[in-house]
Amino acid sequence: MTSVLYDAPGPKARVRHLVLGIVSTLLVLGIIVFIIWSFAETGQFTEAKWKIFTFPLVQQTILQAVGATLSAFAVAAVGSLVLGIVLAMGRLSDHRAVSVPFHWFTELFRAIPVLILMMMIYYGLPSIGIREGVTPFMAVVVALILYNGSVLAEVFRAGIEALPSGQREAGFAIGMRKYQVMQTILLPQAVRSMLPVIISQLVVTLKDTALGFIVTYNEILFQAKYFGSQAQYGSPIIPAAMVAGVLYVGMCLILSGLAKYAESRLRKSQRVSGPKKGTTALAAAQQASTNI
Repeated sequence: MTSVLYDAPGPKARVRHLVLGIVSTLLVLGIIVFIIWSFAETGQFTEAKWKIFTFPLVQQTILQAVGATLSAFAVAAVGSLVLGIVLAMGRLSDHRAVSVPFHWFTELFRAIPVLILMMMIYYGLPSIGIREGVTPFMAVVVALILYNGSVLAEVFRAGIEALPSGQREAGFAIGMRKYQVMQTILLPQAVRSMLPVIISQLVVTLKDTALGFIVTYNEILFQAKYFGSQAQYGSPIIPAAMVAGVLYVGMCLILSGLAKYAESRLRKSQRVSGPKKGTTALAAAQQASTNI
């Protein structure tokens, strides 16, 4: 088979790619084996290092940290999606008095690292006299919403602007208002087309909750750091990091799985209820307007 992007590899190129693939795989496996061997040589897999994680109270504390991580992620994810849609709508406004402030708000909070936002909220607000309601949870959630909402705003805006202009014009042609065209025709299609990017950003949001340990938020990394510093159990820093890593990887895989399931359901419903092949943009807009 040929490709319009590149020439199909010949016999020598296929052999070269196979050799490079085998060498790369062996190199990665060698690095993994070396890391595991180093951990074993330094006693990271001994019973003394892992004993602390057999205590029921420690296990309960870790479960509470998982709950704290998930609760911060849930609030931040919903807030980021809502803020992202609002900012995208503001940036797409025809009035410069509206679009310009939304543009600079989005660019500002996209440029500030999440960690700095958390520290500014938790340590900076009390220094200027704002102490009411400033908690580690609030600092983590607000920082995540501001940053990820600004990033998602660009995702939604790009998805909407990538749609054919005929769909917008067809909505106006049948008498729909701008907010109705955006809500009923453009935004649902933009969300569907940009869903993989949205999922990726939500996974980033989940992982960024780990930065909350800087502001003493009692999440997974905070507890792992605490348990890893217990000298009476041999300072199990590596085992604590392994436990935290497994928990984060597991939660990210579950989130990705749920998101892919939702994506497949959306695409399946689109094939079932979407406009038939050959339907004009005007007919599709009329069909969408019946749901208003």
